[in-house]
Amino acid sequence: MKSLRPIGHDDRLSIVDHLDELRSRLFMCAGVLFVVFCVCFWQNQALIHVLNRALPTESYAASHGGLAAQSKQDASEHRAFEDIASGASELRSSLASVHGIPPSALHALTMMATGAAEAAKTLPKSASTQEKPFTFGVGESFTTTLLVVGYFTILISLPMVLYELYAFVLPALNPNERRVATPVMFSAPLLFIAGVVFTYFMVLPPAVHFLQGYNSSDFQIIVQAKTYYKFEMLIMLGIGLAFQVPLVLLGLQRIGVITAKSLTGNWRYAVVVIAVIVAALPGVDPVTMTFETLPMVFLYLLSIGLLHIADRRMAKREAAALAAAGERMDMT
Repeated sequence: MKSLRPIGHDDRLSIVDHLDELRSRLFMCAGVLFVVFCVCFWQNQALIHVLNRALPTESYAASHGGLAAQSKQDASEHRAFEDIASGASELRSSLASVHGIPPSALHALTMMATGAAEAAKTLPKSASTQEKPFTFGVGESFTTTLLVVGYFTILISLPMVLYELYAFVLPALNPNERRVATPVMFSAPLLFIAGVVFTYFMVLPPAVHFLQGYNSSDFQIIVQAKTYYKFEMLIMLGIGLAFQVPLVLLGLQRIGVITAKSLTGNWRYAVVVIAVIVAALPGVDPVTMTFETLPMVFLYLLSIGLLHIADRRMAKREAAALAAAGERMDMT
């Protein structure tokens, strides 16, 4: 339980005590990683299903060409067999009310309707089922599952790891700095989760649809599972970490490196830096880069607003301190 709370600023610790605290926090992180890995491995099929959600449906892929076009043909055959079975049943019902129809003809129609219905059951019922990525080789399904579990372990555990990192650094700050750092310690995991959720729902679906559908009529598209899952997880990790920008800028403002005025005056350079960061993330297509750039620009603007508030508060504190110092000098 000691590693769950930060050490007090007034606590006097030796180097051995600091190393002991570091060891405790590392053990805590390792324990969280192990537990999360076990849970993720237990629910690996659900996690794979979550990642497959960004893939287009087979009807979409069929309409845009590629390997999934076979699903469109299968669905058409299914509907044809259903029509034959329905038509044969209706014809049999109509002929049954007519006198003089040989029983053998009615029996043949019944057998035709039954056979068509059974044949329709063996074909895909719809072309709108979720497309699945491919694996190659005997063991790739297992290794790809471990890859997905490992990425989700990092993704889920990272908020706790960030908390432990901030909690280890927090005791070195004085009380005034702690008032700034404590909200940061709790905001960092929340911002990371917000970045991951934003990426999953807003970035990945249009990016995957664009990339898979681009010139798909000219290519035989095969989505490899390992490459696809790596692409998704790295984007979620990258944007989740990019959502820490406001906290980083607040920290730089606190130590006097930047101010809100400097950020406002150098916004053009900031846009270039954001573009470079986005280019370093997976996915260099215009759709992915656009959906990655917009939230980072918004976070930059949000950081400017937060720094304006922090600058005003700092100016008030400095003015109050100067006034208090002046009163003391007058009294003396």
